[in-house]
Amino acid sequence: MEDSKEYLDKKAYFEKIITLYGRNVVIEVLQDKSIEIHKIHLAESNKPDGAIKEIMALANKRGVEISYHDKNALSRISKNAKQDQGVAIDIIAKSYQNAKEITKLKAFRLIALDGIQNPQNLGMIIRSCAAGNIDGIILPKKSSAKISPLVIKASAGTLFKIPIYFCNTLEEILPTIEDVKIYLLSSHAKHTIHEIAPDKKTIFVLGNESDGVSHEVEKLCNDSLSIPMNRGVESLNVAVTASLIAFMKP
Repeated sequence: MEDSKEYLDKKAYFEKIITLYGRNVVIEVLQDKSIEIHKIHLAESNKPDGAIKEIMALANKRGVEISYHDKNALSRISKNAKQDQGVAIDIIAKSYQNAKEITKLKAFRLIALDGIQNPQNLGMIIRSCAAGNIDGIILPKKSSAKISPLVIKASAGTLFKIPIYFCNTLEEILPTIEDVKIYLLSSHAKHTIHEIAPDKKTIFVLGNESDGVSHEVEKLCNDSLSIPMNRGVESLNVAVTASLIAFMKP
C-alpha cells in the first residue's frame, strides 16, 4: 500500500511537468522565482558563453539541476529541434492537473477545447479564462496545441493562474463527469449564449479553428449555443468566442 501511494504521488508529480525550450524562455523562467523548476537540459555542444553562461549562473543561484545531452537526446526532450537552441527546462505547473480531478468538484464553469491547434489562440483563450468567470480549461493532449513558449507569450503570463485539466481526448473524459450540462458553441444553434443560465456544473465546448466541434464530441453535448451576429458576419475567432463565454454573468 505504501509503495502504491508513493508511485501515485510520483506519477502525479511528473504529470505536472511541462517542458519549455529556447534560451530566452529559459532565462525568463529562471528569473521568475514564483515558478518551480524540476530540471534544466543543455546540449553538450553549447558553447558556455552569452545566454548559456547566464542560464548556468541562474541555475546555480537557484540550485537547479542541469543535465547534459547530445543533440539528438535534447531534441527528444524539447520535441522541437528547430527552435530549442540547445536548451530545455522542466517546470512544475501546479495548475496543470489531470482532468479526473474535475469529478471531485462540486460546482464549476469550464471551457473544453476540441482540436485547438493554434498556439496563439490557446494562449489568448487561457488569458481570457483567467480574467473572466471560468474555473478551468480542459485541454486534450491529442490533436491540440501543446503548452509552449508561444502559448505562454500569448497568455501574457496568465498560464499558471487558472487550472488547466489535461486528458487524452474529450470523448474519454466528458462521459465521466456526472450531473453536468455540456454546451457546444455553434453558429447553427437555435439558442444564443444570452438565453441560458449556466447550471451548477457547466462545460462549454469550443471547436477547431476551421472544422468546429468534432462529431464524436458533439454527441456528448446536451445542447448547442450560438453568439448572435450582425451585418452578415458568420463567425468569430475561437479566442474571441472564449472571451465572450468567459465574461458571461456568473
